[in-house]
Amino acid sequence: MDKFRTVDQLEDSLSQPTPGLLADLQRLPGDIIVLGVGGKMGPTLARMAKRAAPDRRVFGVARFSSKALPAELEKFGIEPVACDLLDRHAVSKLPDAPNVIFMAGQKFGTSAGPELTWAMNTLVPEHTCERYPKSRIVAFSTGCVYPLVPVTSGGSREGDPLGPPGDYANSCVGRERIFEYFSKKNGTPVAIYRLNYAIDLRYGVLLDLASKIWAGEEVDVAMGYVNILWQRDANARAIQCLGLAASPAVPINITGPETLKVRDLATQLGQQLGKPAKIVGTEAPTAWLNNAGKSIELFGPPSATVEQMLAWVADWVKRGGETLNKPTHFEARDGKF
Repeated sequence: MDKFRTVDQLEDSLSQPTPGLLADLQRLPGDIIVLGVGGKMGPTLARMAKRAAPDRRVFGVARFSSKALPAELEKFGIEPVACDLLDRHAVSKLPDAPNVIFMAGQKFGTSAGPELTWAMNTLVPEHTCERYPKSRIVAFSTGCVYPLVPVTSGGSREGDPLGPPGDYANSCVGRERIFEYFSKKNGTPVAIYRLNYAIDLRYGVLLDLASKIWAGEEVDVAMGYVNILWQRDANARAIQCLGLAASPAVPINITGPETLKVRDLATQLGQQLGKPAKIVGTEAPTAWLNNAGKSIELFGPPSATVEQMLAWVADWVKRGGETLNKPTHFEARDGKF
């Protein structure tokens, strides 16, 4: 794919099952329920699951603040279920499903209202585990549960101790601990999906950089290194992680294989946009970085290269493509979101 001209074309690509997913899902019988389907990745992930297993029911659960989303899901054979996941009683009435993809959570707005973030990131997992004690669960987490590590380290590994800064990241550790507790208590098979960072053309680290360059704004490189992964690969690996779910819960880092320098990414985007990047600051010796060696060994290399993602994002920004207007704030080093 040289470029994406429309959102429909983009979403069709992001939801296209990978060969590995098609093979793995054959070994994982039963319907699939996606909790928190209304987020940035949820719609294309649910659509991918349905495309990979058209004979199964796929449920998409959310509050649906976007009134158009239920009809959009139904168009692709996904069954929307409106539910406030903070309501334990409502969660108890959700449909049965042996395969659960847990994507619910809160990040932005944490600094202003940390209590809601903690509730979303710890109480909702509890409600989920109580409702689905015998289901396979893939619980979305984040690479931010690790502390910042030296940029020469190759990134945090699954067995490394957790210890992040800030309320958001610590609430994500809390989310993981709740899933770990119920996995041991009830024998629930759980895979903890530590993602760092998914790339769509409408949001993500590369869009953040390209948008600043296109607008003539400065790019601060204090958070000087990142990991990224095309969202199609992130979607597929999330569903594939159902096959890794076990008791006790199993953590898995999901991202691309490279440690990427933000200065280099900005420079390359500037060249493709025809606007030199205005780089300021100096790279700190640490960053939030994950080592995805385990998941790459299991699932193979990503389907999209960094060079492809850079070209796609630059073209999208130049043509004024739609965005979600949700900056990642990946450059925040204090954990405040």
